[in-house]
Amino acid sequence: MEAIEIDLRERVLRAIDQGKSRVETAARFEVSNAWIGKLLRQRRATGSIAPLPHGGGSPPAVAGEDLEALRRAVERKPDATLEELGKFLADDRGVRCSEMAVCRALRRLGLGLKKSRSTPASATGPTWSRTAPPSHKKSRRPTRPRSS
Repeated sequence: MEAIEIDLRERVLRAIDQGKSRVETAARFEVSNAWIGKLLRQRRATGSIAPLPHGGGSPPAVAGEDLEALRRAVERKPDATLEELGKFLADDRGVRCSEMAVCRALRRLGLGLKKSRSTPASATGPTWSRTAPPSHKKSRRPTRPRSS
C-alpha cells in the first residue's frame, strides 16, 4: 500500500483547520475518518505530516544458523515433508514454527519441495478420454404418454 501524497495530506488538514468536520472532509477527499484522526495525532505528536516509514513486519521464524541447519537437513533427506522438517527444527534446534514458516524458509533457501508419489502410478491409465468425460445425465427427451 502506497503512502498518501503530502499534497493531499495538506489539503485535508487545511479543510479541518478551516472548521470543516472530519466526516465532511473524509467524504470530500475520499479518505477515511480514521485516517484523518491518525494524521491529526501525528501532527500533534511530531509536528510533521510526512508519511511514516514502513514498520518492517515480523522477523522470519527460521533464520541464521537454523536456516543453514534446515538446508543440511533437506540435503540429508530431500523428500522430507514440511511436517517432518518442522519436527526437526523443534527437536534439534528448539525452533517451534508452523509448516508455512518452514515453507517460506525453504523458499528463501531457493529449495522447493520434492514431489514424490505416495503410491505407484496406475499401470492401466485412465479409462475415459479427457476430451469426452462420461455423461451421467438423464436424457432430456420428453416421454410419450403410454397407451392403455
